[in-house]
Amino acid sequence: MNESSVDLSFEVFDAFHQMSEEEKQQAVQFLHEHLERFGDKATAIRKAIDYAVKDIPSFGGFVLKGSIEKQAVGYVVINATGMGGYIPENILVYIATDARLRGKGVGKCLLQKTFALAHGDIALHVEPDNPAKRLYEREGFTNKYLEMRRSHKA
Repeated sequence: MNESSVDLSFEVFDAFHQMSEEEKQQAVQFLHEHLERFGDKATAIRKAIDYAVKDIPSFGGFVLKGSIEKQAVGYVVINATGMGGYIPENILVYIATDARLRGKGVGKCLLQKTFALAHGDIALHVEPDNPAKRLYEREGFTNKYLEMRRSHKA
């Protein structure tokens, strides 16, 4: 499989196309496994999914599942910010592809489908040493700001 031959089928879950509990568990497990050292705890991933599909009070968003021959090969979790005009309307919280298919165009296909589905601008956070950073840059993401955080525990 090369980049030009990736043929994904997509499922979109949101407030109108609900995820079953089993589908949520599969998405959490997939993301937790394939995000590797760039990921979060399963509980954080689950919270972002619940936010996206409005199973908790939120502005919503969506979960995009990419499959090849009915086998999940990637997921994207988008959370809507509700703050268009001030910050990007969407945060790409998670994107992961099956580790065995990296470099084959799956991530690019997932991003392009995400762009088609998202209403408004999209922001994401990426570690400087994450190899996916190159994909994000090729797909038009720019680094406009230096992110700074302060923990409430400080």
